[in-house]
Amino acid sequence: MLSPLSLLELNQQIQQVLDSHLDPSYWVIAEIGEIRDSPRGHAYLELVEKSEQQILAKIKANIWSYTYRGIASRFTHITGQPIKSGMKVLAQVGVQFHEVYGLSLNIKDIDPNFTLGEKARKRQETIDQLNKEGLMNLNKQFLLPKVPQRVAVISSPNAAGFGDFTNQVDHNREGYKVHWKLFPATLQGDQAASSIIHAINEVEEKLQEHSFDLLIIIRGGGAQLDLDCFDDYNLARAIANTTLPVVTGIGHERDESIADMVAHSKMKTPTAVAEFILSGFRDFEDQIEGRLKQLERHAAYQLQKEDRRINNTEHLLKSIFLSQVNREKERTLRSQYNIISRSGQLIKLKSKQLDHLDENFKKLTRSILSQEKLKLERLNKDLSRLDPMTFFQKGYTRSEINGKPLKQVAILAGDILTTYTSKEVIKSTVNSIHKNEQ
Repeated sequence: MLSPLSLLELNQQIQQVLDSHLDPSYWVIAEIGEIRDSPRGHAYLELVEKSEQQILAKIKANIWSYTYRGIASRFTHITGQPIKSGMKVLAQVGVQFHEVYGLSLNIKDIDPNFTLGEKARKRQETIDQLNKEGLMNLNKQFLLPKVPQRVAVISSPNAAGFGDFTNQVDHNREGYKVHWKLFPATLQGDQAASSIIHAINEVEEKLQEHSFDLLIIIRGGGAQLDLDCFDDYNLARAIANTTLPVVTGIGHERDESIADMVAHSKMKTPTAVAEFILSGFRDFEDQIEGRLKQLERHAAYQLQKEDRRINNTEHLLKSIFLSQVNREKERTLRSQYNIISRSGQLIKLKSKQLDHLDENFKKLTRSILSQEKLKLERLNKDLSRLDPMTFFQKGYTRSEINGKPLKQVAILAGDILTTYTSKEVIKSTVNSIHKNEQ
């Protein structure tokens, strides 16, 4: 029997065997299961290898402070994100065994290009899966509302981009009113994707209550390296399956995220999203003004047409009158001799006949002019009925709740009622509601 060894002696022998039989360093592919920084600047990690979420291997590792500063700086510069748990890395390591702390790896370098390639591979796998499930263009099937007045907003209430958005829509120079409601969410970090998904579910639950026209997801004002959550498969799936058209304004200049790809429309910044919404108002207003101009041109054309017809009728009547007068003159000249020779009673009879003819002509003229005047009055009344101000001038008013006519909404006590008259806009609160028995 060999002489027994102390634990220290055994560990020293293990260390000697490892040092003599292992190379100074190896390149190892592993996933960072855990990473934490020490007050002295060192990094302590746990490296794992998994297969379908089952851990096949695990070992402790460390990066000493001087080396860690260089590795971390270069990694962030190239990949646009810090070294963090969940990443798959290609690391140059040395195997070390300590008598007290046991076996571990000392990381000497990490290849950022490998992580970039791994990230691109995962991103493409997500895109392929969404295409396979028919989700990539699902949200694009919705038609954008012409005037999106009720908007559900998913954002962090403290994000600079959210402030930019609300300032733009609330203080637009045209005075358009956009009713928006914030659904707060975390838009960066490990919990961002689940937080945004939770907010989307909240919007869906309150859709009937608020009748939203549009759902927007805005960020802005954050670091580029916090955008990984917008490539998350579950988030993309949630956006694709919403029952509202989704517009994103994540606020970045790099290639579009997967969230941008599955959304109905994407804008670069929250301010651009606000301008996109307001442009819908402007387009609708331009269409209304165009229709009004068409109506004005048509009315002017009809009035000119009727005016020409009246003038033509007037000329025709004058022509008939002159022709009749000329014929009478001719007959008078031809029978002048006979008329002179007749008695005074016959002269009076002819005079009465001329008076009667003149009176008939005047009646015919008045009748034709009266008919044309009635036609013009009917045209003016038709135009007047098309003018909304006619109803207000008669004392009628128009009331709505949240931009909808009363007949399209269920009126509840406490609702804010907006009433329009010819001169005022009146805001009132519904205190009670009674059924009209009449």
